Amino acid sequence: MPAPSKATFLSSSDAVAHLASYQCLDGLSVKDLMDSRVHGGLTYNDFLMLPGKIDFPASDVITDTRITRNVVLRTPFMSSPMDTVTETEMAISLALLGGIGVIHHNQSPESQAAMVRAVKRHENGFITDPVVFSPNHTVADVLDIKARLGFCGIPITETGYMGTKLVGIVTSRDVQFESPETLLSEVMTKSLVTAPQGVTLAEANQILRSSKKGKLPIVDDQGRLTSLLARSDLLKNQNYPLASKDPDSKQLYAAAAVGTRPSDKERLKLLVEAGLDIVILDSSQGNSIFQIDMIQWIKQTFPKLEVIAGNVVTREQAASLIAAGADALRVGMGSGSICITQEVMAVGRPQATAVFAVAEFASKFGIPVIADGGISNVGHIVKALSLGANAVMMGGLLAGTTEAPGEYFYHDGKRVKSYRGMGSLEAMEQGRPSVSGQANGKPGSTKHTPNLSSKPHENAATSRYFSESSAVKVAQGVSGDVQDKGSVKAFVPYLHVGVQHSLQDIGVRSVSELQAGVKEGRVRFEVRTPSAQLEGGVHGLHSYTKRLYA
Repeated sequence: MPAPSKATFLSSSDAVAHLASYQCLDGLSVKDLMDSRVHGGLTYNDFLMLPGKIDFPASDVITDTRITRNVVLRTPFMSSPMDTVTETEMAISLALLGGIGVIHHNQSPESQAAMVRAVKRHENGFITDPVVFSPNHTVADVLDIKARLGFCGIPITETGYMGTKLVGIVTSRDVQFESPETLLSEVMTKSLVTAPQGVTLAEANQILRSSKKGKLPIVDDQGRLTSLLARSDLLKNQNYPLASKDPDSKQLYAAAAVGTRPSDKERLKLLVEAGLDIVILDSSQGNSIFQIDMIQWIKQTFPKLEVIAGNVVTREQAASLIAAGADALRVGMGSGSICITQEVMAVGRPQATAVFAVAEFASKFGIPVIADGGISNVGHIVKALSLGANAVMMGGLLAGTTEAPGEYFYHDGKRVKSYRGMGSLEAMEQGRPSVSGQANGKPGSTKHTPNLSSKPHENAATSRYFSESSAVKVAQGVSGDVQDKGSVKAFVPYLHVGVQHSLQDIGVRSVSELQAGVKEGRVRFEVRTPSAQLEGGVHGLHSYTKRLYA
């Protein structure tokens, strides 16, 4: 029997050099992947990204991203302006964790403005517009501020206004056990530790540390109050190093949604007075004359206000809003878990294809893109970023957390919260005198809503879907419930670390490097067949427990 011929192999030392003999890198470029004529419209589950080379720890990955022309966040996370997702507590918590929460407008303008104000007052550097009382105010006034805004360390000036002589300060201990009718002149602390006007933030923080006081008034050379610094903010700076803050005021960024009706102009004025930084024009189909006119009016009236326009899914839609002056675009139509627009209206676009098409076009004009909808896990976040999105907007992924509006209840033995699409009939009925704010008989968006929001108000859901004048309301969303996810203060850090590890696997150190690698063809992709998707999930087990983080 003849001996088998000995195969000839290349030298192992030439393996890396031999890669040059291939015409292209392994996998697909993003342009090949997103060719609709070949693959049709794609969702996030329809493709994967190929791994790169790891030569750095995941903790080195930088997730900073620009969400509008002038606002940069430390993490690419935004919460959706839905009445079962974002109110005061979600907006504050997400901002502390490096993202931003967009307060919904399916409530009265006064209620929404109160939420914006609460976000802005939560954490500050120098507070230039603190609550100020005079000696003639009463303990009841202090207790009212504590109930509405959550603090009661209030400076007392001669007239009760900024810019007048500081005469004292009132703290929670001063008003404890006192009659509500007692004048503040009788209980205020008159021995004060102050800092002179012009002191740096670092110097003022050091005075706070050494004085062990809760508040540090800043006064001019005549003893007149000019600003205030809070000890609680020092603690927050230590606990939340990624917090989303205005670089000048050191206040948390506040974002809120409005519609495009004439009445929304008055609503927006209240929000701006409350300190709003970013406004989202909330519409399922953003390419309308109503939104274009609204963008132009905002830019003329409030030139420093950042405007996120949308929603859009095509280059043509994007072009109209960019030309009108939008500072960012929100991308998505019918891709959310509770949205049925594509099914009912036969209009929309698969989300991955939509994000790529709009981001590719908008990037030519320096306009950031926010991927809104279809985000179910960390992988979807990274895929959206790879296709050009600067941030992701999450609804269902954050619904059910402790900070989401509404109360927990039990459904089929599981602890859940209500979650509904803004195109659902339940959302369209919100604000009517006969509606209690509940969905399907379950607790709805009432947890953090002041009494003002219980008054009848114009409905944000009908305006979002251009349904105000329709005698018959056509639902473009559903109502349901989602399982308890715990606090976003544990869940969002999990998302952040997950994104860092994913970028490490891809071999890039930042979001900007990821997008540059995709554009240059260095970051590669692969289409997933249905069987590949099945293989990539849990399979072959009789039972299992899926724990996402510890």
